[in-house]
Amino acid sequence: MCGICGQISYVRNLEDYTEYFYNMQNKLIKRGPDQHGEYISDSAVLMHRRLAVIDIERGKQPMTYAVGNEIFTVCYNGELYNTEEIRNRLESKGYNFFSRSDTEVVLKAYCEYREKCVDFLNGIFAFAVWEHESRRLFIARDRMGVKPLFYSICKSGLVFASEIKAMLEHPEIEPEIDTNSIAEIMLIGPGRTPGCGVFKGIEELKPAHCGYFTKDGFSLWQYWSVECQEHTDNIEQTIETVRFLVTDSIKRQLVSDVPLCTFLSGGLDSSIISSVANNEFKKQGRLLHTFSVDYVDNEKYFKASKFQPNSDPEYIKIMENYLDAKHHWVIIGTDELVNALYSSVDARDLPGMSDVDASMLLLCKKIKESGTVALSGECADEIFGGYPWYRDKTIRMTDGFPWAQSTSYRFSFLKDEFRQKINAENYVYSRYKATVDATPKRTIMNETDSRMAEMMQLNLNWFMQTLLDRKDRMSMYSSLEVRVPFCDYRIVEYLYNVPWEMKDLNNCEKGLLRQAMKDYLPNEVLWRKKSPYPKTHNPNYLKAVSDILNNILCDKNAPLLNFVKKEKLTELLHEDKSQPWYGQLMTTPQTIAYFIQFNYWLKKYNIRFVD
Repeated sequence: MCGICGQISYVRNLEDYTEYFYNMQNKLIKRGPDQHGEYISDSAVLMHRRLAVIDIERGKQPMTYAVGNEIFTVCYNGELYNTEEIRNRLESKGYNFFSRSDTEVVLKAYCEYREKCVDFLNGIFAFAVWEHESRRLFIARDRMGVKPLFYSICKSGLVFASEIKAMLEHPEIEPEIDTNSIAEIMLIGPGRTPGCGVFKGIEELKPAHCGYFTKDGFSLWQYWSVECQEHTDNIEQTIETVRFLVTDSIKRQLVSDVPLCTFLSGGLDSSIISSVANNEFKKQGRLLHTFSVDYVDNEKYFKASKFQPNSDPEYIKIMENYLDAKHHWVIIGTDELVNALYSSVDARDLPGMSDVDASMLLLCKKIKESGTVALSGECADEIFGGYPWYRDKTIRMTDGFPWAQSTSYRFSFLKDEFRQKINAENYVYSRYKATVDATPKRTIMNETDSRMAEMMQLNLNWFMQTLLDRKDRMSMYSSLEVRVPFCDYRIVEYLYNVPWEMKDLNNCEKGLLRQAMKDYLPNEVLWRKKSPYPKTHNPNYLKAVSDILNNILCDKNAPLLNFVKKEKLTELLHEDKSQPWYGQLMTTPQTIAYFIQFNYWLKKYNIRFVD
């Protein structure tokens, strides 16, 4: 994986401003500590930081290629999982290759197919191609939005970067927020409206979008979306297809010239990935390394709940014995977790999922000591219907984002001056309704499958994006590439049209996936009830974050208090209820931590409010 940034300008000689671009590039060093490269001309600057994974010597960027009367230069962040197929196709058309890198394949695919090249790419990516003679830039982002790409249209042209922190190094982009930004943080956060960068003037290229920037302007379009078709496979064929798609995706993502490992939580999804990977490693005489996270004294304080009926360690140990791989435990202490709240904001450039982000960051930091690439089980719940809101009919049929039925609660924290400017219910509901209304459906669908199509679209466009943001920023902060096999667009296309009755096979959450992968897991793990990402249950954590927020409340200059009511924060510290803020993982301790992150973000980034 890598970090990219740059600018296109038709009104300024960019060669006179190279200092700015090197500053932007340096902000991405954690994304790419191994190599750096630059293409600088009067109208175009493409900067690259590389985390070398495939063909370390010959995959350097930016990469340039000339064909016919045109010259093309690419800077690329990502990984292709069908590199060989595309290379073979291009070789049949007369192209020669000097490396094994997927960067060269992307570049020459663009040379051959121009904007249509994205139709051939199976992978996670964000890239930019400069056409020297035509003087236009093409940018694209992968179908599922695994890899980020932010941009801003400034007076001098288009500025783009993998992360917001690099964007803010450009002199025309200020760390400013407006009323819309506050609405995003307080009503949508830690999620974001698709395309919104929260900072004023910064946007994100949406998943499955691409476009051209020329002297005539910026033109973007969506090149892929799920299509609703009748599912004609019977249950046996569906199980077989799911088994093939899942195992094929995992196997494709095991390609690496550097050490590769897997996350292992003891849940269904990471266990499937670890099992398939382990089988492949054993065939090659290699030893797979797996990693799990836990917290000091968590077993002592764990209390079963509807969302988390049991803890992970016993199931991790079952998988450890089943795989006979090399397993590593990462045990996080409370002080360490609290301190990481701040560095996780540095990684995300925004307030995030509080300790859920922080623990992921610490886990990735430890994994990086043993490997450079890891496979993780994200996205299976969105695609196979594993979350409680898919199966609880009451939640499922309620209007609004099912993971955040808390708009009025969130809104109550805002100071009156912002409450007067923001229509909270409309802000949130209009976004929900626009997604639901745009959901692809067949003319004739039963009520359940119709609603499930909406639920999947909501999860793909919103909740999953928050988790992918988290995974990318927390991992790349430690220069660790994390791949998500369940996020293969072929799985999404197929599962979108599988009826709920099949997905919920045997009236069991993700029953279809369990049945398809039953030969890869011991029964205890195969039929384990879903449990979310592990969080700390240690009461010392609540005390620690409460003490920090108390100190913020005592600071008359705390920037948080310019936006949030002091009395509501005081109430939050003393209320004896567990009001969810976002999903089942963010309740009172995490909400407190979210406000700590909000305050730190305002300070660290020297945020200015403009209206």
